[in-house]
Amino acid sequence: MEATDADVREAAMSVQKLWWVWLVIGVAWIIISLVILRFNTTSLTTVGIIIGLMVLFAGLQDFFIAAVVDKWKWLWIVFGILFVIAGIICLAYPKNTFKAVADMLGFIFLLVGIFWIIESFSIKDTNSLWWFNLIAGILMVGIAFWTSGQFLTTKGYTLIIFAGIWALLHGITDIVRAFEVKKLDQMVE
Repeated sequence: MEATDADVREAAMSVQKLWWVWLVIGVAWIIISLVILRFNTTSLTTVGIIIGLMVLFAGLQDFFIAAVVDKWKWLWIVFGILFVIAGIICLAYPKNTFKAVADMLGFIFLLVGIFWIIESFSIKDTNSLWWFNLIAGILMVGIAFWTSGQFLTTKGYTLIIFAGIWALLHGITDIVRAFEVKKLDQMVE
């Protein structure tokens, strides 16, 4: 069954009505980044809980995105499942989360970087600022390799800083996405 122009316009209008959701989520990510960047490694449980909530929130957001996109829906669902599982584990063991996440920080950043790179190419046709995701993904991959060579103490501080940066970049990307979604009706015409 082929979609007609009217079907495409109707779908764009229904998604466009939700543009504010991305804006609110983006602002929330930026607030989370500011909170994280104020913590230090002495509050391991708090940082573990925040990391768990961030990862869980990212997974839920991926499910929301999967519900409204046509292309690459499976990818959003897979990453949503992985993020939700990781978030639940982090919340169940917040004290161990900090050390475990610090130990595998490079690998986590590598996964996030790869995801952002794939995401950038998946939105290339619909988002004129797709290159922002691509640059953020490439930077995150570079950070992943740099972080992998650090000692645990340094990784702990790096974890806090880059979790804050990750949340900040996520927030900025979602705010940009909000205004791109808001312009959907102009793109369809």
